[in-house]
Amino acid sequence: MSNEAEIWTHVDRLSPQFRDLSDAVWETPELNYGEIRSAAAHREMLEKAGFRVSAGVAGIPTALVGEAGEEGPVIAILGEYDALPGLSQESGVAEHRPIEKGGAGHGCGHNLLGAGSMLAAAAVKDWLAANGIKGRVRYYGCPAEEGGSAKGFMVRAGLFDDVDIAISWHPAPFAGVNKPISLACNEALFTFTGRAAHAAASPELGRSALDAVELMNVGVNYMREHMPSTARIHYAVIDSGGVAPNVVQPRAVVRYLVRDRELPSMQALLKRVEKVAEGAAMMTETTVKSQIVSGDGNLIGNTPLEALMHRELEQLGAPTFDEADRAFAKDIQKTLSREDIEAAYARFGMEPRLDVPLCDAITPLGAGDGTHVGSTDVGTVSWVVPTVQMRGATYAIGTPGHSWQLVAQGKMPAAHKGMTHAAKVMAATATALFSDPSEIEAAKADFAKRRAGRPFVNPIPDGVEPELPESVSEAQRP
Repeated sequence: MSNEAEIWTHVDRLSPQFRDLSDAVWETPELNYGEIRSAAAHREMLEKAGFRVSAGVAGIPTALVGEAGEEGPVIAILGEYDALPGLSQESGVAEHRPIEKGGAGHGCGHNLLGAGSMLAAAAVKDWLAANGIKGRVRYYGCPAEEGGSAKGFMVRAGLFDDVDIAISWHPAPFAGVNKPISLACNEALFTFTGRAAHAAASPELGRSALDAVELMNVGVNYMREHMPSTARIHYAVIDSGGVAPNVVQPRAVVRYLVRDRELPSMQALLKRVEKVAEGAAMMTETTVKSQIVSGDGNLIGNTPLEALMHRELEQLGAPTFDEADRAFAKDIQKTLSREDIEAAYARFGMEPRLDVPLCDAITPLGAGDGTHVGSTDVGTVSWVVPTVQMRGATYAIGTPGHSWQLVAQGKMPAAHKGMTHAAKVMAATATALFSDPSEIEAAKADFAKRRAGRPFVNPIPDGVEPELPESVSEAQRP
């Protein structure tokens, strides 16, 4: 039996219980650092599978690591399980139908991501034991990818210091190994403090913090003409200072997300944003305090690992969907625009096929136009460990990320099939590395070459702590 066929058998045997885990996490969507039930479900599954589990790692109550195997190389498989706000949605219906008004939902497929990664890790664990091979496989349960940057805190805590290779995946409309491109980013709070006053009787005594926020936003908008085309800046006013217009607002807070293709250029852009904030404070005679709350490195690619994972994808072939899967995907596509579907193909550098509702082929190695990209805390891991990730086909082509349509598909058979397909590829990639140490050495050599002359500065500075929600009790906090 070939190595691929053997590891695929392990994945198929274990798959049903991990489909159940994915569905359980879908049914209890939890936001950044509040994934108490999801993390507990992952811990329970790890322990049931025979992993040695460390919970609450890096001072994060909902982060965990499970390890299996002895001695030898360490291969990490990364999982996530956080949801998104405002995306509550019933499963299996092609119309907007929230379960809970304003509730959370798995609009990025992280219920699948975590369960699929653990499925791969559990299969590799069994394969190592069955073949008497020295090596350790670790599952990293990573909360708060959606703006919380948990992996950056885990990197800062040294949790990847002894890892040889890191492997990950993400749900997508297509299956393949894309260009390893993401945007480095920082999120920062800018808190302006002024002076309250009666807005009519004594306006001259007031100093408006809200005015300062508005002036900062205007100043940053004028920056857009003078920053790299690869950069992105977004903001949200999270405290406008009150609801009474006859009170000069003494306090206002705006949250900024600054991104660019490389860590150094992003960090330089953030410095410019901070100067604009200082100017706004000066103009309004207020004070401003800035505080970084999270940050991600950009992805560092690895040619040998990407080629290896693509070979495993080709060996396995495209995911197999049936007529029922395609019928529901077509129903979802009816809720989308032609532009949604064309944009999905464009992001992968492919010609649109408007009559194809679900992925039926593997994308070329390195597919992607390199412009339609976001940020991920996997990027921070890739600065300290040779890292590779794939996209797994789990939903209808054209489905926007962070949408109710994606939530509606998160428990469907097509999603389960795509998750299992991705787990097979990740597991086969790991077993190929364990079987041939020269593949690990080639990945490390490529990593060293790419990192030469590029010092790593974690975008999360020392002293910054995760933004734990109030729902995390004092007993659960570090």
